[in-house]
Amino acid sequence: MNTLLLTNNDCYRRGTPMTPKGIMLHSTGANNPNLRRYVGPDDGILGENIYDNHWNHPGLDVCVHAFIGRTKDGSVRCYQTLPFTMRGWHCGSSGNDTHISIELCEDNLEDPAYFEEVYETARAVCVELCRKFDLNPETPGVLIDHAEGHMLGIASNHGDVAHWFRRHNKTMSDFRRDVARDLKEPEAIPRWAKPTVDKLLSRGVLEGTGTGLNLSYDLMRTLVILDRLEIF
Repeated sequence: MNTLLLTNNDCYRRGTPMTPKGIMLHSTGANNPNLRRYVGPDDGILGENIYDNHWNHPGLDVCVHAFIGRTKDGSVRCYQTLPFTMRGWHCGSSGNDTHISIELCEDNLEDPAYFEEVYETARAVCVELCRKFDLNPETPGVLIDHAEGHMLGIASNHGDVAHWFRRHNKTMSDFRRDVARDLKEPEAIPRWAKPTVDKLLSRGVLEGTGTGLNLSYDLMRTLVILDRLEIF
């Protein structure tokens, strides 16, 4: 997970503390999968936003804890944009007081490969956050999307992320099951990283430590990139 805190956003400046009791997924509702539209300024990975209309400015009434989308090289990453223990401005109701917010950058909603990368990245991030804050994704109201937040009376009336998920035969129930399953594993290797990890294990390049492989998400992503470049 990369970090670029939106320190100029009024939400960050206010800095209201929050104890996370859940995670709420959102999606942007615009055909623009590029992180630079929302996260800035350019850190060399994001790419330049020539319109300078990212969210790291004062005068906005919205701010979330993290975004998932494409960097300038086309890879999908998660960027943390608020401290996870700071109240965000993301759902227009009391869910701001309780839930970490993750915004998924939409494309045209028709690309299964992009959706899969976003889904898997969101899953890995939610697993990490559930472990960090001792959250049970199967407890009602803990791991939800904006639409479910509205049904629970803690968010404004939006349809995300179900409208995108259903196009690729996924639901929030599927997502919760996937996160819960990964949490039960001593160390979850995402599906997109497993072929590379298996290759390196078979060659003796990776070895366990007695408590697992202890591979961070960022390290697995780097190994996969190197594998795709045929370095291994």
